[in-house]
Amino acid sequence: QVQLAESGGGLVQAGDSLRLSCVASGRTFRSYVMGWFRQAPGKEREFVAAIKWNGGSIWYADSVKGRFAISRDNAKNAVYLQMNSLKPEDTAVYYCVNAPFAGADYYRQSAYDYWGQGTQVTVSS
Repeated sequence: QVQLAESGGGLVQAGDSLRLSCVASGRTFRSYVMGWFRQAPGKEREFVAAIKWNGGSIWYADSVKGRFAISRDNAKNAVYLQMNSLKPEDTAVYYCVNAPFAGADYYRQSAYDYWGQGTQVTVSS
């Protein structure tokens, strides 16, 4: 079994920064790509960012390019999302995701086998 535990969400004002963390556990853990999705009330789940196991490939949604940065630390089985210049439209539950194998389109929800419980990010104006 694999568990993904997110942390770092909170209530901030527009223009502030947050750093989300996700730590994976379980002896069967395998990761080719890890990433982040988000979902706001009444909206579909949205791809945010993803990163290959060696950091050689990184993907961002257009809405967060230049503001968010994804990174990972394989020694800690962790992935991070640094969020700068936050906007009210960034308000959502943010989910950590893991894809054990290569070959998928990593902006698609179906690419990921494991999802965390989510952490709430609220950005006030």
